[in-house]
Amino acid sequence: MNTDKKYQSLKKILGGMGKVVIAYSGGVDSTFLLKAAVETLGKENVLACIGVSGSLAQSQHAQAMETAKAIGIPVREVSVDELGDAAYAANKADRCFHCKSHLFTVLKHTAEQEGFEHILCGNNFDDKDDFRPGNRAAVLIGVRAPLMEAELTKADIRQLSRQLGLATAEMPASPCLASRIRYGLEITEERLKQVEQAEDFLRSLGLDEFRVRHHGDTARIEVKPLDIPRITQNPTRMQIVEKLKSLGFRFISLDLQGFRSGALNEVLSDEQKRQNR
Repeated sequence: MNTDKKYQSLKKILGGMGKVVIAYSGGVDSTFLLKAAVETLGKENVLACIGVSGSLAQSQHAQAMETAKAIGIPVREVSVDELGDAAYAANKADRCFHCKSHLFTVLKHTAEQEGFEHILCGNNFDDKDDFRPGNRAAVLIGVRAPLMEAELTKADIRQLSRQLGLATAEMPASPCLASRIRYGLEITEERLKQVEQAEDFLRSLGLDEFRVRHHGDTARIEVKPLDIPRITQNPTRMQIVEKLKSLGFRFISLDLQGFRSGALNEVLSDEQKRQNR
């Protein structure tokens, strides 16, 4: 099925839903889903909700609000207290399951209270085979993933986003801040802030696709291979070292493999992944 036919399939799926609550993050997928839902169902039948917690970077929050404003729909902020859940804070392989469970439970309550018929998330067809414990939470709570149902891949979504003039079409993936903290290291507000401030600093240097992985007293930086020479030359190298040390990291390392999405999942065994799908 080509991309245009998949898009028509998506609109058909959405068209039969009535009133929907969308778990909105401002990323490529949820923004495209929001745009498609508004065009198909009308603004009055779509409620976009963004989960606000310590794991949401302020820069990402601000960008999400601006993107929704450009689409012409308000966004409701809902408070999500993941850090109050010991299972989430323990940061095991099922962390994402606990995170999404909290968000989707809040959205389910909102939908029930306000007469919305469905809760939607932006999972796409590529996520079906990826390590995504949050998918299990969606199934258990009854959250639908129309992009996945329409078999729209990330590449399809980027292509359609360009056609629709969405600013997110070329946006790099930006998962929550907790995904930067190595498994087994407790998630705390302080550690989330360290990651956020470190990444804000790298972004201020003009980098556009990177991660700062939190390994306790060590910050492991991943950048695109082409950017490695740039950040290892002075004065940039020492600026990075000084800034990250000021945030509380003792050691600053550079991953020579370069940026790759989900790098912290490399330590998980196949069995751990199977158990938490």
